[in-house]
Amino acid sequence: MKDTWIWLDMDGTFADLYSVKNWLEDLRNFNTRPYEKARSIYNDLDLLSILACLKGNGYKIGVISWGSKVSDIDYLKRVTETKKAWLENRGYDLVLDKVIVTDYGIRKADTCRKYGRGILVDDEERNRNEWDLGETINAQFDILSQLEALL
Repeated sequence: MKDTWIWLDMDGTFADLYSVKNWLEDLRNFNTRPYEKARSIYNDLDLLSILACLKGNGYKIGVISWGSKVSDIDYLKRVTETKKAWLENRGYDLVLDKVIVTDYGIRKADTCRKYGRGILVDDEERNRNEWDLGETINAQFDILSQLEALL
């Protein structure tokens, strides 16, 4: 598995953006609050432990996440900074090899292609269907057990 990437989407995959009250209204108003206030979907230590084991087995670990659907250059920059701070505050920066936040709707496979083959963990069917760099994991189901199965 050397040099194989595991790419994790954030929102709806392991960050619960959609449970933040008024999340959509805030994003439409260029407010980063929902990204700051999102709870973790899983126990962070459990997910971190699995990611660390995967990394120890030769996987590279990355985040590939979209910015807000309504955005501009400044807002995407602020969203990127906020998402990175969210990851750092929970210790994910210790296991991540790369964090990419792209414009909304960009094909994630196109963004990640230069890194080679990989596994995409994503809650959106569209992203999984468009992924042509390897396998996918449906984050609508427990990602912890699905990631553990890669060990």
